[in-house]
Amino acid sequence: MVLEYKFDREWILEPIGGDTGQAYVGYNDANDERVFLKRNSSPLLTILSMEGFAPKLKWTKRESSGDIMTAQDWVSGNVLSHFEVAQLSVVKLMYRYHHSDNLYNMLVKIDGEVYEPDRFLQDYESGLAKELRQHQLLAEVTACLWDTLHLVDGVRKTVCHGDLNRRNFIRAEDNQLYLVDWEMVKIADPILDISQLLVQYVDFKNWDAWFDLYGLRITYDIYQRIEWYSMLNLLNMIKKDFRENRMIAMNHKILKLKHIYNNRYLHQVGGM
Repeated sequence: MVLEYKFDREWILEPIGGDTGQAYVGYNDANDERVFLKRNSSPLLTILSMEGFAPKLKWTKRESSGDIMTAQDWVSGNVLSHFEVAQLSVVKLMYRYHHSDNLYNMLVKIDGEVYEPDRFLQDYESGLAKELRQHQLLAEVTACLWDTLHLVDGVRKTVCHGDLNRRNFIRAEDNQLYLVDWEMVKIADPILDISQLLVQYVDFKNWDAWFDLYGLRITYDIYQRIEWYSMLNLLNMIKKDFRENRMIAMNHKILKLKHIYNNRYLHQVGGM
């Protein structure tokens, strides 16, 4: 049975999937309209809509509780498959928002969070389960990341989505590609986003080809950052899998993490 309730006299809302429980499909029977509604969406939504990163923003409404409800065009389409996430259209979309001055300036204007590398490690260690804290590989990787913070400090920061998974990419029926769920947006090293996508959807042997598509010229310093953020992202994914009792998925990520850790450039040149 679908839970329905009135948003106001004209709209009926049906909750839809999502981590926050704040997203709905809204129906207006009076004019046969359907929209995507979200409570307390990212304040960047206006500029994201204007630049074509997210579906068109139709209106906003403040509720009596003080919450802000936003309505966007309902996009008929599909989330991307595992294979599609590694394709050129996604690479181009990521490149565009990483290099969007308008998006960056707006995020700075609204006091968007600036993440230094140590902040990511602090967040990972916060509330970490005892089983993971005592896991030998995870502990070694965490220590490695703390010891090599200087390798990822002081780089140019951009707008980062922060939650790149295939379910957040929607391809509309007109082939327009959108990226949704910007609630974890931050100002950080763009390698955060790049490595987050790579460790989930691109085989290691294809990473260089992906870099070429993005236009990323790999230097020794950049590859160190890629390794650092790849390990960081895998630690966070392992933490989430453990919390949600997805043990098979967690173990697959631990194997990926072990591969990167044992084959990292730092290890090969004796930098640890």
